[in-house]
Amino acid sequence: MREPNVVGDWQEYDEHAGLRVRVHGVEKAEPPRGRDDAADGLTYFRFRVTVENRATEHFGIHLEDGQIDIRVGADGESAFLDWRNSQFIEGFDVYPLRRATAVLYSAGPDAFLHHVDIQIQLKVDDEWTERFLWAGGIDLYETSADDAGTRPGTDRDSLACQVSNFLRREADS
Repeated sequence: MREPNVVGDWQEYDEHAGLRVRVHGVEKAEPPRGRDDAADGLTYFRFRVTVENRATEHFGIHLEDGQIDIRVGADGESAFLDWRNSQFIEGFDVYPLRRATAVLYSAGPDAFLHHVDIQIQLKVDDEWTERFLWAGGIDLYETSADDAGTRPGTDRDSLACQVSNFLRREADS
């Protein structure tokens, strides 16, 4: 069984050598053009999807709302994707040593935002790529006075470590 990526990790595409993608910058944020009525009672958050070309040729990429699935909480409930406030990547040529970033706004119940799964499937040169999943969350690390000098994410109990350990146990059984 493959392990999901941790938010911030780069994922390389096998079918498009030199092309890689990552989900990063997951944080609470209000949308720039105001809240959507469908998100009433939900907490907004923002994340970025960056596509980088490390190859010698350019790739035409496409990323819109139907290619992104966001789940929150332990049960994986669907989150609201605010397509009106989000900035997608639509038909953009990413040349060598260049990047393109989409800034996306989503919303979910505040109590579930400690666990966010984001699945991305790019369209590259009019071909669908493999789906990749990133696991992370918002406000994962409550720093206490004792932990003030430690860097978040180095704890053995971090979400990324828990996900990796769970998947290893599942693969062994």
